[in-house]
Amino acid sequence: MNKKIKRLIYVFPIIFSMLFPSTALASSVTTSDMSQMVTTTPSKSTDYTTASDLAKAKAEALLSMYGATSVQYALIDHGKIVLSGQAGVYSMESGKSPAKDTLYGIGSISKVFTATAVMQLVDEGKINLDTPVYKYLPEFQMADSRYKAITVRMLLNHSSGLMGSTYANSFSFAEKSNSCFDYLLKYLKTSRLKADPGMFSVYCNDGFTLAELLVEKISGISFTQYIKDNISTPLTMKNTFTPNNDFSRSRLAKGYFPGIQYTLPTEAINIIGTGGIYSTAEDMCQFATTFMSNSTPILSTEAVNAMANPEYRSGLWAEGPSSILSYGLGWDSVDTYPFTEYGIKALVKGGDTLQYHGSLVVLPEENMAMTVLSSGGSSTLNQLLAQEVLLSVLQEKGSISEIHENVTFQEPVMISVPDALAKYNGFYANRDEVVSITINPEGTLTMKDILSPEDLLTFIHTGDGKFYAPDGSYYLSFSELYNGYTYIKVSGYSEAPGLGQVVQSEYQYQKLEANPLSNQVKTAWQKRNNKNYFMVDEAYTSELYAIYLPALKISLSDELEGYYLDAKITGKNSAKTVLQIPAMNGRDLVDYQFYIKDNKEYLEAGGTHYISEDAISTFSTKSSFTCKINKSGEANWYKIGKKSEGKKIQVTVPKNSSFSVYDENGACIHNSLVFKSNTVTLPKDGYIVFVGNANAKFKVSYTK
Repeated sequence: MNKKIKRLIYVFPIIFSMLFPSTALASSVTTSDMSQMVTTTPSKSTDYTTASDLAKAKAEALLSMYGATSVQYALIDHGKIVLSGQAGVYSMESGKSPAKDTLYGIGSISKVFTATAVMQLVDEGKINLDTPVYKYLPEFQMADSRYKAITVRMLLNHSSGLMGSTYANSFSFAEKSNSCFDYLLKYLKTSRLKADPGMFSVYCNDGFTLAELLVEKISGISFTQYIKDNISTPLTMKNTFTPNNDFSRSRLAKGYFPGIQYTLPTEAINIIGTGGIYSTAEDMCQFATTFMSNSTPILSTEAVNAMANPEYRSGLWAEGPSSILSYGLGWDSVDTYPFTEYGIKALVKGGDTLQYHGSLVVLPEENMAMTVLSSGGSSTLNQLLAQEVLLSVLQEKGSISEIHENVTFQEPVMISVPDALAKYNGFYANRDEVVSITINPEGTLTMKDILSPEDLLTFIHTGDGKFYAPDGSYYLSFSELYNGYTYIKVSGYSEAPGLGQVVQSEYQYQKLEANPLSNQVKTAWQKRNNKNYFMVDEAYTSELYAIYLPALKISLSDELEGYYLDAKITGKNSAKTVLQIPAMNGRDLVDYQFYIKDNKEYLEAGGTHYISEDAISTFSTKSSFTCKINKSGEANWYKIGKKSEGKKIQVTVPKNSSFSVYDENGACIHNSLVFKSNTVTLPKDGYIVFVGNANAKFKVSYTK
């Protein structure tokens, strides 16, 4: 995938009146009034053989081309599971195939459960979507007074203006913990909003974590119990759980990280309403019947329609054809390509954790849905599989006459650039990078990553302010919007060979204003340039330690003064993000604040704390010694010096503790929870971290 234009394969995804007023939803419908699903007859009989063969082929592509270890899929048609299959291996060690009741993490598809729970409480008259959240949840407070304008609706349509994602102690190996909720509420009390509530929708995990707390507050029971009592049990979903349920963890498909062949410990996402539910493809198809035509077993028709309302349209949004994102309440997309090309409504939600990936695609008016879950891979790739199979079934049934061919492209023909476009030269940023834009009057645009100058992309001007990629598959254009910002809009197509094609039209970069610094401020930041700051406050069970070196590197550009990444430097020790980009590229933003504690410099970013590399010691070369966690419980980091590289150590790990080792490139070469070994050979120019409770002691000895 193109590194600079991050199109389509997202790892991790507006207040407008609903189709029916929230006051009506709150007072006129109760669960007891709901009718059962009215089953209709498909327009043409089918044996689903073609769809089955296609699903098998696409699943094999996920395995062979896109890094999935196992795949599980199911399709429901008019209330009946008509297709169910699996591919790959349950675990690399056993080599056995997954089964239809093998469990997978569904990641952010959990958000649809959360939205459903909220809408049930709306149906019961206990919640009004347009009431401010703080009135239901008084413990939700922020330093920014605008938070009082955040409504329940805004939590569900991603328009709250919250910074994005507070993951502290949320992604864990097998540990059930509620500390993440306390951490979030504590962090929010001192944080600000990145935008006015309701201004635009941009993917926001924290909104759904607050919605989970809201469900617990209003219902008086745990979120896990609420899901069981009000969703799983009524829909006969016998294979749907949360980390707080008692079930055999051996039922979960095994997970793996790239480059690590060891089976990972069980993944527990403790922000359950945001991404922590486990399920199967067949159970998820049963859940999907909730949103089908005339189906109201657990939600009123008004609530189902409200969730499918195009909420994204009421705020700042990129105009254009169908795109991969078009938020409803809980849904990633309610106007979904390619189904819009056939006049068919499709609701989509994807989910990605560190180990699992999933996609749920529902065709409400066709009474069909498909779910694809996987260990490894990507939710977007799973969505492509589901879309292709659903289209195949629609064609076989006669609901559509043909399946459209993928869009093809022509190489662009260059024409000169009008002088008026020269004003768009400059620097632009999104959540991942900062680029410089240089427009050549003869007809080209060059995009350069300012921290990787060797990475250049050239686009060709074809008129109307459009600059096309050399293959013609997508183009850039510029938009000056009513909020005073200038954006780069990316429009076009991307193809995943063997799976399908996705369309996109969205703002991806925002222009940065000049920010000259005083000499004092500039000097303070230059002293930090190219230095690492290491995470110190995650629990020992955190998955983050096992992926990659959990550190922030302060990288400043000689070309662009006054910014650290997307954050505008505001003082010697502070920088604040300036991005206001809807959809996806303005998600998960943070402000940066440096501070001194115990004569050591720390960095706080998004509620997570990091220690400067200047404050960490070189790993001891004594034959045996003890590493102790300090009284505040911070992770204990060390540099691996030349005298230690290539030598083997053995570590006695105390209870409720772990240690990890990283090479010079930041790759995790050892995590004691994953490798289930306390012996490791130390790499050149690497790092080692010890994590545990306050005052925990690790005994270390060099061995042969």
